[in-house]
Amino acid sequence: MAEPSFPPYNVGDLGQGAKRMAPAAARNVEPIGDVLADWLPKSGLVLEIASGTGEHALAFARRFAGLDWQPSDPDGDALASIAAWQADGPPNLLPPVHLDVCAPEWPIKWAEAILCTNMVHIAPWEAALGLIDGSARLLGKGASLVLYGPWLESDVPTAPSNLAFDQSLKSRDPRWGLRLVDDFALEAASRGLILADRRAMPSNNIMLRFEMQGS
Repeated sequence: MAEPSFPPYNVGDLGQGAKRMAPAAARNVEPIGDVLADWLPKSGLVLEIASGTGEHALAFARRFAGLDWQPSDPDGDALASIAAWQADGPPNLLPPVHLDVCAPEWPIKWAEAILCTNMVHIAPWEAALGLIDGSARLLGKGASLVLYGPWLESDVPTAPSNLAFDQSLKSRDPRWGLRLVDDFALEAASRGLILADRRAMPSNNIMLRFEMQGS
């Protein structure tokens, strides 16, 4: 049986010192990177939303040397950890920026792609809508919004571990919980982002790619 999703964490809970290490980062960085190799452009800027510890940002900047990698987070402890990892990274790994997805304006005005991992289910639904709104503002035609994490799908049975995870999330905060792909896709489509691809991932996670339409 696939292992359940790791519980959500605050970066401030992950030990001491500037560089924090998330329990899932080493486990999922390679499979996520393999999908990104198919989905990301060869050049340009990738905005990573909710970068957490910054371990993914460092790994992906190293793997995709032709891309400028822009990490971001709204949390001060996370920004400190990202900056600590970024200091040891390649030149294409940019300093982190404070970014609240619900803000009407983001500090980044343009991106060739946006990546968001493990955020939508541990935030209020308003954050998911903010992510969609901001992505629609930044992305040009054909550009991608990529998401990774546990989701509910109307045509795919939900793993028992994910059902248990969903209940544990809601017990911590009733605004949290696994989202239905159809609900997210409907909101995204109304803003010009069409679900273009889906990949099954280890531990009952999935990756979704939304493509920006328009002129």
